[in-house]
This record gives sequence, C-alpha cells and structure tokens, in this order.
Amino acid sequence: MTLRLSILDQSPIPAGGAPAEALIDTLQLARSAEDLGYHRFWVAEHHGAAGFAGTAPEIMVASLLEHTRRLRIGSGGVLLPRYEPRKVAEVFRVLGALHPGRVDLGIGRAGGVSRDFPRRFAEVIDLLGKPYPGYIPPTVWLLGAGSGSARLADALGTRYAFAHFLSPQLSTAALDAFHGSTLHAPVQSALAVRVVVANTEAKARELTAGFLLWRSRKDLGHNEPFPSPATVRSHSWTAEEDARVGHSSRQLVAGTPHQVKAALIGLARAHRVDEIIVNTLTHDPLDRLRSYELLAEAFQLAPKA
Repeated sequence: MTLRLSILDQSPIPAGGAPAEALIDTLQLARSAEDLGYHRFWVAEHHGAAGFAGTAPEIMVASLLEHTRRLRIGSGGVLLPRYEPRKVAEVFRVLGALHPGRVDLGIGRAGGVSRDFPRRFAEVIDLLGKPYPGYIPPTVWLLGAGSGSARLADALGTRYAFAHFLSPQLSTAALDAFHGSTLHAPVQSALAVRVVVANTEAKARELTAGFLLWRSRKDLGHNEPFPSPATVRSHSWTAEEDARVGHSSRQLVAGTPHQVKAALIGLARAHRVDEIIVNTLTHDPLDRLRSYELLAEAFQLAPKA
C-alpha cells in the first residue's frame, strides 16, 4: 500500500537542556524531515509542561515555513478553547497567503471549556473559507482521541487525525465513526502514532525505557523534562511507576525499522487510513532524528521534486 508518513514534533526538553534549544532542534528536524521525504510536519501546543517547549504553534509554524521549501507545515494543534475563533482564522489566513498550499491548521479541543466548541470550530472554518484573489485556504484538521471529535469532523467536512498515542483503545471506534460518511475517503484521515526506531531491538528498548519512565512519572503528577539514559539506568522504579508501564507501552510502537514498518502498515490497514503521523520522544535529539531517518529508509521515502 502507498502510505504517507508525516511528523508531529512536540519540542521535547531533555533533562539539563533549555526550552530555546528544544525549539531550535525542532527547526533543524523539520529541515531534515523535508530532505528525508516526509509529507507534513506539525508542531503541538502545550502549557505548563516541563517536558515540552512548544506553547505557541502559530509562531513555530511561521518559522518552520520560512526554514523549509516544500514540506507541508501545520499545527497539531491549536487549542481552540483558549482563543477567539476570529484570531485563529486571521493568523492562519496570513500564513496561508504567505505560503499558499503549504499550511495545515490542526485544531484541538483541550485547554478549556469546550461545550461551545462545535460552534467555535465552525466559525473558524467559515472565516478561513472567505476567498480573495490568490488565496489558498489552509487545510483544516480536527484532532481528537474519541468518537465525538470524529463525528464533528465528519459533520463539518474537515479532515480528522486520531491521537493513537493517547487512546489506542478508542482508535477503531473513532475512525469508524469518521469513515461512516460516504463523503470521506481514507486520504482525509490520519493516525498519529508514537514511534521509536533504532538499528537494534536492544537500542530501541533503551530509548523506550526513557519514554516509559518519563510517561509513568508524568501520569503520577511529576512534571519533568525527559530523563537521560544514565538516569534511567540508575533509577529505582516504584511500584506505582512500574504499574504504569503496561498502559504506556500500548501507546508506543518500537523496534527495528522492519518491525516498526510492519506495525505501522498493519495499523494503517486496520484503521483505513493512508497517512501515519509519527511522534518520537527521546532525551537526545540525535536519537530522535535517527529514528526518523531509519523509518524513512524503511519506507523508501523520497523528497518532493
């Protein structure tokens, strides 16, 4: 099958590192992603997170568009409950005007009271769609981790990206709800999967251990940057941390390039999507880049002409 691969980057902050360095790493990663042949590159929005530096995706999107030439760039996503719909639309209309045909607006419903979210989301879509000469509207995606968002995306005719790395147990039901309409082809949906790829299974397990420790401690209320391999090796796991590992492991696809490729193709077929948006979290940005390089080689990606 033909499977598009894209990247969601959250600008992870390693222990001992600084947020500014993490943001620069994201810019450098986007340039590499373009050279490797990935289809799109998204950045996330997080607030009060010691492990993530990206608090303003619209600013990162603008910078990423200037640092790349062909790669689609977007938000994964803007947390709409925090903002006025008109402001979100105006920001992305400007980005779309400056970089026609390259901008994605991914919108999430976390971050505030969302009871009027459908109205606010529809307002953004309406404002973005008002044409003027030479204007190509950003492509709108609704991001979600459940069937409610899937049904809303279906009703409003937008694309839909499911956060498998948050709620893998709900992915089938959500994408079935979205695909229930005859209006939507598989190309209009994507699955966002957390991935770690390494040359060997042993290296993949080492990198995965860092993520599992960070995730387990985060779930238990410890807001921290990503631990170093030395910290992971010397860490004495508590019973509570250990109990979280099984749950967190289900949110992750890890292994050698061959193993991960097979797993991603299986997920794409099972969910009837032809795009996987991969997300990799490691302490060392070079390990993150290497994971994306190995995956691109396994899928024989090629940069756009």
